[in-house]
Amino acid sequence: MAGLMAGKRGLVMGVANERSIAWGIAKALADEGAQLAFSYQGEAFGKRVEPLAASVGSDVLVDVDVTNDESLDACFAALKDRWGTMDFLVHAIAFSDKNELTGRFINTSRANFKHSLDISCFSFIDVARRAAEMMPEGGSLITLTFQGSNRVTPNYNVMGVAKAALESATRYLANDLGPQGIRVNAISPGPMKTLAGAAIGGARATYRHTEQNAPLRSNATLEAVGGTAVWLCSDYGAFTTGEVVRVDGGFHVLGMPQADNL
Repeated sequence: MAGLMAGKRGLVMGVANERSIAWGIAKALADEGAQLAFSYQGEAFGKRVEPLAASVGSDVLVDVDVTNDESLDACFAALKDRWGTMDFLVHAIAFSDKNELTGRFINTSRANFKHSLDISCFSFIDVARRAAEMMPEGGSLITLTFQGSNRVTPNYNVMGVAKAALESATRYLANDLGPQGIRVNAISPGPMKTLAGAAIGGARATYRHTEQNAPLRSNATLEAVGGTAVWLCSDYGAFTTGEVVRVDGGFHVLGMPQADNL
């Protein structure tokens, strides 16, 4: 099916390394013919992203701080100068102080709550507004969420609240941007072995539990999440918007663990 994204251009935000969900999405989009730009924050991440970008034929890399308006403005100005228009954007950015991703949610600090919501939710609204201005013929915006948004997940804590806000923002953005032909969706993978996931207390146990109990008896792969993103960004996703698409081996349908694991 190579060529689903031929002629389409977009920005991928949030690649940290080759195991990032964002990289799985970028690789799948590139394999289908998409032209990509990448954002990163800081020199250290830039050094990691540059060879990955080069491997899919991209030399468009922009250092972006999503908490800074001037930085975001500069990013989209550079893309507009380079491309004029764009067709899709992948937002794979989230943050919380890892010291608050263990123990009890009730101990969340005010400062980390505000910082987590700013980076993990508001940044999607902020980039959506700028990206929409570069999508005169419509397009697709994708963000990443997790089941901790609507079901208590040990140690996920404030990130669960941030992802719940992000999913709500996805629906409101879908309604706002629908008349412009812009679709807005979230992908919700199950636990995955990523740099971000490793920051959450008990990550290995959570990964094993979902793998053992999901109907497919497996956690998602980068390729599976990437394929879902291709569908949502391609013309096949033309009438899907406002959705949280779960790619978790079916774990979200369970009310209890499998009988052997009770």
